[in-house]
Parts: sequence; structure tokens; C-alpha cells
Amino acid sequence: MSELPAGLPEALEQMAAAQTLLVALDFDGVLAPLVEHADDARPLPGSAAAVRELASLPNTFTAMISGRALDSLRRVATPEPETLLIGSHGAEAWTGPDAEPLQLTPEQDRLLDRARAAVEEIIGSHPGTWMETKPAGVVLHTRSAADDVAAAATEAARARLTAIDGVQVTDGKRVLETSVVHSNKGEGIRTLRTLTGATAVLFAGDDVTDENGFAALLPGDLGIKIGPGDTRASFRVQSPEAFTGVLETLLELRRDRG
Repeated sequence: MSELPAGLPEALEQMAAAQTLLVALDFDGVLAPLVEHADDARPLPGSAAAVRELASLPNTFTAMISGRALDSLRRVATPEPETLLIGSHGAEAWTGPDAEPLQLTPEQDRLLDRARAAVEEIIGSHPGTWMETKPAGVVLHTRSAADDVAAAATEAARARLTAIDGVQVTDGKRVLETSVVHSNKGEGIRTLRTLTGATAVLFAGDDVTDENGFAALLPGDLGIKIGPGDTRASFRVQSPEAFTGVLETLLELRRDRG
């Protein structure tokens, strides 16, 4: 297990002492290393085991908050039934068997059709880019494209999509996300905090889209950034593999408190 950054062990002890703890985690780049093809992503075994065991502890809730659509998240993460799910940057949520599926309005359906058509046109002229469709949005992926092609595709798509009044456009790591439901991971955290009655929240993320999640944290919560980049998070670890050690430490501390 790699050594934790200065101050993080003490912060984890405070989390472990919470009356009701919510551990909310991004998936790609946090529980799973980033890969070129999204469907190939899988959680690191140690992280998956720690999340599973945390969910079994009293007054402890686990959640995944991802940009992926819920179907994609379930397919690659294979979460335990106890783990709550927020997908599509907050547009989709699974909070139990009675959770209502996402329903778009007719106007949102029309906006989504326009966004899909715009991205389809972009990928047709930018080799190595591809489109992912979600229930409430569409994503331009550029990870497989040359850097200059990726940059050109992103700027062209941004110009087309921002001209569509009513869609939300968000940058990520080699992706450009578009949604017809205005939401973000911060709203997802607030929803889960209310649902679980959490008195403390640990949130970990790696991308610029996770900054809304860090911004939603309250005094007494803990934000952890994985990898490089500016962040509001209080602590940083360098990789998903290093974050496995964070989860294992939290599990040990929480379990010892009974």
C-alpha cells in the first residue's frame, strides 16, 4: 500500500467516526484506470472489494457518481445492490427499486435529436472520433484521435452545440458532453446526502466535471482528487491504484469503530 499524503490519514479517521457516512465515488479514473475504449474499463479488485465491504457496514452508504449512462455504469462496474448510482452527470439516478426512470419532455427529445445530428456530422469529418449516446445526452469522444484532430473536432462540436439553445455543454478528459437535462455531480451529491441522511460525505473524482461535486461538499466532508489538474479538493492522490489504499484505510478505520 502506498503512503498516504500528509494529513489524509487524520482526515480519514474523521470520516470513519461519522455517525452516518456516504462514500460517493466517480468510476473512470477513480475506481477504474482510464482506458481508450470505455467498455473495457473495470474496477480495480482492491477498490471494488473495499466499496463492497464499506456498503455492508452499519450507517455507511456507498454511491457511484459518473458521467456514464446508468446502463453503461452497471455493465462495467457491476455494483453491489446496496450501492446507489448517479449517472449522466446527475441526469439519471438509481436510488432503489422504486426509483423513477428518466423521462424527457417532447422539447428535450427534439433538442437531443439536434445535438445527435450535430455530433454525427462532426465525427464524419474527424477520424478517430466517435459518438456515445445517452438517455439525456450525447458525447463526443476524441481519445482515439490525433491531438490536432481531437482539438479541431472539440471546437467544431462546441460551436455547433452551444448554438442550440437549451442544451448543457461540458468539457471532460478528451470528451465533450452535451445534455438536455441541466444537472451536475454536485446536485447528485446533494440528492444523495438528503436521501441517506449522511452527516459526512467523502467524494473522489479525477476530471473537471467532478469539480461541481467538490464544490458541493460541506465543512466536515472530504474531497479527494485523483491525478493532476487544478481542484477544489482538499487532498490528492496520483492514481486509481493509490486510491485503492485510501479506500482500504477508510474501511479498516470504519470497521474498527464497530
